Amino acid sequence: MKTVRAYLLGGLLIAIAGPLAAITPEACKRTTHISHGGEIFHRDLGEGRVIWLDWWGQEGTYHELVLVECASGETLRFRTHEHNIAGTREYHRTERAWDVVQEAHEGSRVFATLPRIAEAVKEARVAENIALTTTQIETCACAAFYPDQRGEKTAFEFEVLK
Repeated sequence: MKTVRAYLLGGLLIAIAGPLAAITPEACKRTTHISHGGEIFHRDLGEGRVIWLDWWGQEGTYHELVLVECASGETLRFRTHEHNIAGTREYHRTERAWDVVQEAHEGSRVFATLPRIAEAVKEARVAENIALTTTQIETCACAAFYPDQRGEKTAFEFEVLK
């Protein structure tokens, strides 16, 4: 009986404290699709920009780097690795792509815009499926590193996997 009460009380405390508790970068490392996909390597690139690696691994694998301007929601996503994905050739350029992103951030941020980084990874031939979009939903990394830059975007919430 004590165990059930403690469990229920613990769940109640988590329910109460959860939305108020700050999200940590470590919490963003997670599985987003049960055993098939997730997010890892969340990093703060400074000045309101974050990056992480999305992974997928069901009957083939791929990695995508995702850069987000937290205030605007501007997002750059590009694929750096594929293995055994139907209809594609295999490649693994993740390390080289990280280098291109890092090099872009060594100079002034005014020159390291997401469109320019998209062009740089294209020119360096380190990525496929390059896409620039804008999201109106706060990402986990932005909630962890730059919660003050949410603006009008929908606040990030952890989803319960089913």
